[in-house]
Amino acid sequence: MSIDALFAPFHCGSLSLPNRTVMAPMTRGFSPNGIPGQNVADYYRKRAEGGVGLIISEGTIIDHPAGSDNSNYPSFFGEEALAGWKNVVDAVHAAGGKMMPQLWHLGAIRPPGKGPHPDLPSISPSGLGARDGSVLDPMSLEEIDEVVGIYAQGAFDAQRLGFDGVELHGAHSYLIDQFFWKETNHRDDQYAGSIAARTEFCVEIVRAIRQRCGEDFPLVLRWSQWKQQDYHARLVDNPDEMAEFLQPLSDAGVDIFHCSQRRFWEPEFEGSSLNLAGWTREITGKPTISVGSVGLDAEFISSMKGADAGVANIDDLLERMENDEFDLIAIGRALLANPDWVNKVRAGEFEQLKPFTQADKDELR
Repeated sequence: MSIDALFAPFHCGSLSLPNRTVMAPMTRGFSPNGIPGQNVADYYRKRAEGGVGLIISEGTIIDHPAGSDNSNYPSFFGEEALAGWKNVVDAVHAAGGKMMPQLWHLGAIRPPGKGPHPDLPSISPSGLGARDGSVLDPMSLEEIDEVVGIYAQGAFDAQRLGFDGVELHGAHSYLIDQFFWKETNHRDDQYAGSIAARTEFCVEIVRAIRQRCGEDFPLVLRWSQWKQQDYHARLVDNPDEMAEFLQPLSDAGVDIFHCSQRRFWEPEFEGSSLNLAGWTREITGKPTISVGSVGLDAEFISSMKGADAGVANIDDLLERMENDEFDLIAIGRALLANPDWVNKVRAGEFEQLKPFTQADKDELR
């Protein structure tokens, strides 16, 4: 099939991209004391030079003392860390790329006693520890308001530093997702109950960002069905529930939904071939990013060389994009093995692509 769908320009509000490829956010630990150095700038610049349309950073910790369990995860607050991120985004722009930081709070995923402030307890919507079922103090209304403001400040700082938008990490059992999921949100106030009510925390964050940054600053929300260590978890069970979940977030001002699933080719509901991003686009009418094992293994690469296609093949991806099932495709670990994956695909140099191996994990340590 033609690769034209992968390399068509993309426009959404003030965001203009030269193609439909996105570097997926991948957690790293190369920022001692939360400060991203030149090594981080070089890492992202390589992928911009390699042709990626939009880079979404690894998770960056917002300015809450219980937000992280690792002092080497990058902060997105404080003079030194923000100066480091200014150097990163300038390097990406100099290479012709676009970039957004992903704002992240671990919530109850953070084990007590871990991170830059080990003496502080973790926080969660209703006191349920996401890893071990331990009972914590539920977040108070004052704490919720504080964290909402911290997210908005992070987005404002991203705008001030010259980033091309911002992504909220609302997936994989982290703090925002802990509000979304009925298994970790047992509150008895406006933040819980129906699936629509459980979006209220994130809705308030989105509205606060819009108030600080205006309507034109691109805002992406990453969400998922699956949770940490539970790939069979379901946030919603059918299209009606998905619509009830997504509509408040769309109405609040999310521009693009980044729909995380393990394998992009797997259908989300019986009776339809649409994946998670496809259903999200169908329901909201908003652009979506799909993701999940793109270019990751030998089967995908062999299909690009014209060999036996298998299940994770380039034709499947291109057909879905030509059918407007989703708008953008995120590439993760394949970009560790091939920083210039996009340029090689554009040039038809499929024989030069390498599958991801254990050795490539060094980029994530």
